[in-house]
Amino acid sequence: MSEFDQFAPMQGRTVRCAAVSVGICVLWAASAWVASHLHADPSLHMAALFIHLASLVLGLGAVLAIDYYGLLWLLGQRTLRQVVDFTSPLHVPVWGGLAGLTMSGILLEPSLDSGLTWLKLLLVLLIALNGVHATVLHRSLEENGANPPSQRLLVRGAVSALVSQAGWWGSVLIGFYNTQH
Repeated sequence: MSEFDQFAPMQGRTVRCAAVSVGICVLWAASAWVASHLHADPSLHMAALFIHLASLVLGLGAVLAIDYYGLLWLLGQRTLRQVVDFTSPLHVPVWGGLAGLTMSGILLEPSLDSGLTWLKLLLVLLIALNGVHATVLHRSLEENGANPPSQRLLVRGAVSALVSQAGWWGSVLIGFYNTQH
């Protein structure tokens, strides 16, 4: 194997990660544009609000479960292999919740002239882009097998978890604040 062949899978993964990230940015911008041009009637608004809350429970609940299992590993109560195996299927509800929040949020007529609303939208974008990184990180941990993770991998995991929590909770707090004002 040549020196360059060993990096081929990583290069392919980087290209896919970049392509997915660009796609997410395009979808994010499109959802903001559609939200600014759409007016939902009251019954559709109410249904969208229910879907928004259900999607929040689904997505954030899965994120909390993932991070809880990470904490159990840090406390020595789970092996890293157990954490990776347990959290693997939880990526689906995280992405499903995020997609549901985005689609229903379009119908909730966000106040796009508000700086706080734009901050929330940017946090949602950050959550999604971090999710791409977390998916790649998870695959790296799966490929690592029973080997101890490198310091770099651990730092990436910690930063990803912190970004995720800050993004989700920041969005929740801004959403709650915006409904009251």
